Amino acid sequence: MKFGKVSNPETIDLTLPQDSFGPSVVFAGKNLQHPNIYVGCAKWNRADLKNFYPRGTKDELAYYSTQFNCIELNATFYRFFPPEQFEKWKEKTPGGFKFFPKITQDISHFKRLNNVEKLVEEYLHAATRLEEKLGMVFLQLHNNFSPKDFERVERFIEGWPKGIPLAIEFRHTDWYNNPEISAKLYKLLEGNNISNIIVDTAGRRDLLHMHLTSPQAFVRYVGANHPTDYMRLDDWVHRVKQWVAQGIEDIYFFVHQNMEVESPLLSKYFIEKLNKEIGTDLKAPQVLPPK
Repeated sequence: MKFGKVSNPETIDLTLPQDSFGPSVVFAGKNLQHPNIYVGCAKWNRADLKNFYPRGTKDELAYYSTQFNCIELNATFYRFFPPEQFEKWKEKTPGGFKFFPKITQDISHFKRLNNVEKLVEEYLHAATRLEEKLGMVFLQLHNNFSPKDFERVERFIEGWPKGIPLAIEFRHTDWYNNPEISAKLYKLLEGNNISNIIVDTAGRRDLLHMHLTSPQAFVRYVGANHPTDYMRLDDWVHRVKQWVAQGIEDIYFFVHQNMEVESPLLSKYFIEKLNKEIGTDLKAPQVLPPK
């Protein structure tokens, strides 16, 4: 992911802002002994994840799913896949594995949420073939999709099937730099139990809102292929530890890189730190350092 890419991340203040959320959101799960935590990459193909697959690996997804407990399914953004393809993906993965498919760009970018009811129905008809392995569907809006189209977001959310978990990523800074607009947005998301995706990328600190709108935190972390990536992950470990103490129900954390080759390595580091700091027993993937 090249969104927010910078050449000098060491000159940027990369600390995480303070959390901002209503007390009815995170504390809903405070009686849980431990939340569900999923950590994964955005892709599984060999071309991006070099040095990750052992020699002779024939099925990349089948192997990937033995190393991670989830995948952020970005392939579904670029084209519609038939229901049979989702069924095949489901069958290749072990129990407990989760997919987080991205809504097709036909809906989010080309039609910009306008008159998309039929497309959404077709998309979900296919995606729900993942059945118990469907983690959460997510919608990423275009960088230039601004609050002037707030009514489109309202209609989309109101028409969304309540039984299918949804997260939304807003990439236009005006959603967050106007308190009146952001308050209206948070109220809409919270009222419909929709997760407000948190994007942590070096070049777009203006979008790092840290406002949770549901008991499910959906984080898209983008490394800069730079030593500061590890410092930033340390900060995330501490933040996750705080969320766990407060009673969050689910945490979905996806690691991206400007060059994806290092994504498994960063994921391994993050998982091992989580296991040490909060007592989770997430499997750390077997990863060779990049050559």
